[in-house]
Amino acid sequence: MMQKSIIIIILILLVGCTHRSKGPDVSNIKVELTVERFDLDFFSMDTIGIEKGLGNLEVKYPSLYPIFMQNILGLHDSARDKGTLAFIRQNRFIADAINKEFTILTPLKNDFENAFRHVRYYFPAYIIPKLITIAGPPDALAQTTTGELTPDFIGPDFLGISLQFYLGKDFPLYKDEFFITNIAPEFRSRRFDKKYIVSDAMKLIADDIYPDKSTGKGLIEQMIEKGKQWWLLDKFLPDEPDSIKTGYTKNQLEWCKENEGLIWNSIITNEKDIFTREPASIQNYIGEAPFTQVMSTSSPGNIGQWVGWQIMKKYAEKNSSLSIDEIMKKSAKEILEETKYKPK
Repeated sequence: MMQKSIIIIILILLVGCTHRSKGPDVSNIKVELTVERFDLDFFSMDTIGIEKGLGNLEVKYPSLYPIFMQNILGLHDSARDKGTLAFIRQNRFIADAINKEFTILTPLKNDFENAFRHVRYYFPAYIIPKLITIAGPPDALAQTTTGELTPDFIGPDFLGISLQFYLGKDFPLYKDEFFITNIAPEFRSRRFDKKYIVSDAMKLIADDIYPDKSTGKGLIEQMIEKGKQWWLLDKFLPDEPDSIKTGYTKNQLEWCKENEGLIWNSIITNEKDIFTREPASIQNYIGEAPFTQVMSTSSPGNIGQWVGWQIMKKYAEKNSSLSIDEIMKKSAKEILEETKYKPK
């Protein structure tokens, strides 16, 4: 019995070690996240008294309501009531699917609170926004300040989560030919799953704290500036798998790790000038794509951000005495020069 007890204790200790966080201890940091279900309130309105229902929504969601009606639905006063009724009728199936998939938001709320504890650990003065879930049009992907598409958006005092883009990669709408061609190809919609919600949203928080400054810069500068965003995301989500944070498949991640030297060599060989501002060159390495055109089909798209991320990790490792703020404010040229990045 004694031997069995010792074995059990050892196993318990091993399991405990396995689940130890990679990040700092944030258990004592208090975060109470407010979660509001605009999607439920919107689709539960009495359609006979739609004007009254919309008035109630405007009172309950003063920050979100005008954004949702004007920017997301594209409805203004004259067409508001009729347009709202048409939207509800056409998208009821999406609302029903959301109700089924997101009956309880407690696990999601817990994950967000943990992420925001890390945000508050590094940035105590950052004001944590409330979380508001919506069910918008199936073509209403938001745009970041740099033009990248995202399911989520930041409002004046809230973080908006568009649940119509998190119904699982096999949701029939995502397989529709029109949807694939005009809204999101399958290499993108495979990430329309609830496990990506927190990561997608925390990318917006990272950009809110340190806005992406890559627009208009040369290739390598854009790679490093965007790499900063993923490096900061590591701080907020230290235990999230890299496949979730990057959006790469596990095979694509493995390919990158095994071919880091070849990736870098391919970039400097093909481009000659890594500071080029040629749009076609930048597009090859940055932004959504099924793979990188000048590399193997086993490669992921947006490989430039992955390279920038590696450079950032090496820079941070060599400059461990610097604060996050000091690192994030370093110029891309200075970071590249100091790391002397040349992987094998």
